[in-house]
Amino acid sequence: MRLLLDLHPDDYPLEGYRRRQLLDWVFGQGVGSFAAMATLPAELRAELERDYLLNPFREIETVRSTDGSVKYLFTLQDGRQMEAVYMPYLDRKTICVSTMVGCPAKCAFCATGAMGFGRNLTPGEVVGQILAVAGGEGLSSPRELRNLVFMGMGEPLLNYEHTMNAARILLHPLALGMSKRRITLSTVGLAKGIRRLAAEDDLGLKLAISLHAPDEETRQRIIPTGAANGISDIMAAAREYQAVTGRRLTFEYSMLRGVNDHPWQAALLADLLSGLVSHVNLIPMNPWDGSGFESSTEAEIQTFYDVLESRGVDVSVRRSRGKDAGAACGQLALKRPNAASGEARFGAV
Repeated sequence: MRLLLDLHPDDYPLEGYRRRQLLDWVFGQGVGSFAAMATLPAELRAELERDYLLNPFREIETVRSTDGSVKYLFTLQDGRQMEAVYMPYLDRKTICVSTMVGCPAKCAFCATGAMGFGRNLTPGEVVGQILAVAGGEGLSSPRELRNLVFMGMGEPLLNYEHTMNAARILLHPLALGMSKRRITLSTVGLAKGIRRLAAEDDLGLKLAISLHAPDEETRQRIIPTGAANGISDIMAAAREYQAVTGRRLTFEYSMLRGVNDHPWQAALLADLLSGLVSHVNLIPMNPWDGSGFESSTEAEIQTFYDVLESRGVDVSVRRSRGKDAGAACGQLALKRPNAASGEARFGAV
C-alpha cells in the first residue's frame, strides 16, 4: 500500500476541488485518518483507505524538556526508529527533522553515527514528522510550523532525491506552503552534493555546512567522510553555491575539548572563510555515553569565539536545547540497540 505523503501535491488522487479538499485535510488540518475527512463522500474515503496509507508511523514517543523543546521518537511501519525535535521560540516554531534511520557518515562525536545506517527515509516519512509534531503539540494546523531544518538523523545529501522531493512538498502552496528562506539543509560537507544543490533553481534552500575542523588531520579523525571530501573541495563548492544562489552560508562547528578548539584552529577557520558571506555557529558538544569526547569549557569556547570575532568573522554560540530530553540527534534511538535494524521497541498500533 502506497504512503499518500510520498506523493507530490500535484499528483494526489482525486481531481479539482476534491483534491484541494484532500490536501487541506492532510496539510491544513492535519487529520490522522481518511475517515475524519468529513467533506469527502464516504465512497471516496473508502477508496482512499483501500489504496493509501496515511500515517507513516506505528508508534510515537515524546520526551519533553524543561526549556519547552520536545524530542519525538518515531517507530516507522517497518519497526525502525528515528527522531525529530520541536523547538518553540517566542517568535517562531521550529522543527528539526531526520532524513535517514541512523547515518552512514559516522562522525565520531555523533550519537546517530554510532547507530550505523538503517535506511533512507521516503519523502512522506520526512513530511510525516511535521504533521505528527503539529498534532502532538496541539497546533491548530501543521502550517503553524514555519521554520524547518534538515539537521536530524542522517545526511540529507546522501538521500538526495527523497530529501529534495520532501522539500518540494513543504514549499507547495497547497501543502505546507513554507518559505524557502525558512528551510535549512545541513550537510557534513559533501562537495558534489553541494554543487548539485546549487543547481536546484526552484528550491533555494539555506545551507549549513558541518565543518567541525579547519585542518585535514583533525577533520579526518572525527569525520570519516573527510577523506573523500577534503576541506579545499568543500570550500570551493561552498563558494560556488554562494555565487549561484547569493545566499549566506552557515558553518556548524561542534566544540570538542582538546580536539578542535585551539586558538590556532580558530585563526585557520577565519582564513578559510575569508571573502565569504557566512556565519559560524559554535556548538558546545551535547555529551552522550560512550562518545569518548567532551565539550570544550566555557573559557575555551570564549577564546575561540574571540579569535574569530577579532578576524571579522560573524560568529555566535548556539546553545543546545532539550539537554534533559536527550536532544542530540540519535540519543533516544541509540538507547534502543536495534532501532536501525527494524526490531520494534513498542507494540504495534
